[in-house]
Amino acid sequence: MATAPPPTATGSSKLDAAKQVAAAKSPEKLSGLALYSRFALAGAVCCSITHGGLTPVDVVKTRIQLEPTVYNNGMIGGFRKVIANEGAGALLTGFGPTAAGYFLQGAFKFGGYELFKQQCINLVGYETASNNRTAVYLASSALAEFFADIALCPLEATRIRLVSEPTFASGLLSGFGKIAKNEGIGAFYSGFGPILFKQVPYTMAKFVVYEKVAEAVYKRVDKSKTSDGMQTVINLGSGLMAGFAAAIVSQPADTMLSKINKTKGLPGEGTTSRLIKIAKELGFRGSYTGIGARLFMVGTLTAGQFAIYGDIKKAL
Repeated sequence: MATAPPPTATGSSKLDAAKQVAAAKSPEKLSGLALYSRFALAGAVCCSITHGGLTPVDVVKTRIQLEPTVYNNGMIGGFRKVIANEGAGALLTGFGPTAAGYFLQGAFKFGGYELFKQQCINLVGYETASNNRTAVYLASSALAEFFADIALCPLEATRIRLVSEPTFASGLLSGFGKIAKNEGIGAFYSGFGPILFKQVPYTMAKFVVYEKVAEAVYKRVDKSKTSDGMQTVINLGSGLMAGFAAAIVSQPADTMLSKINKTKGLPGEGTTSRLIKIAKELGFRGSYTGIGARLFMVGTLTAGQFAIYGDIKKAL
């Protein structure tokens, strides 16, 4: 008995062979865990590289926030003062928790953003999601950042303690262990409220502004005809605008986060009461202490993140 041809056969052996060759050359379309794990890896790498590379700027920015009367000559003056008083090595204080913390946070943030964005499309349909894409960007980024901050908070608390108290511990592991032993696991999350207050609006502004700027550019430029290099430039420019917006939106919470993690609270003093007290002490103007350094830092790292993220996504 003759074997029946497969359902996809055309009846022509030459045409079937050509289709098999074309299928073999076509890249397999990824989905599910395979797809989102790649987004997460790209996000982890881009955030770890950019935040780790800007550790010196973060050190100076944190010092300005915590000791504005001492570090009162701007970012350049802050760099000079840190180097003069403690040596150039002090500028890398907190590099370990910064790189590790933002590796985890980047995985949850970028991977989660892509996942939740697709879930929104699946839930309401492509046309409705497209017509309401700003709301989709906002909801997806907020959800992704919430889970990212659960991973980031303990390492960020350790980083701030190392920067604010250079003699506290020698590095990530010793600092992490010392806080856990002396103050308990809860101390790692004393800044969870401020970090959410800081990072959720930050991330919402970051992704929405990036998407909107990129959309505006590609309305005037045909993306299919744009070279890889030019796409990277567009990602850099869109990321820079997104970084400026995110820094301005989140600066007050960033200052409060630095303050609350500098020292442990008084006996019986809750996180909420500490935040209220810090907010009263700072005032509106004080909450924007260090904004110059942070605009430079966040604008640079956000531009770098979207450029690296886009390139890694294409490579993977």
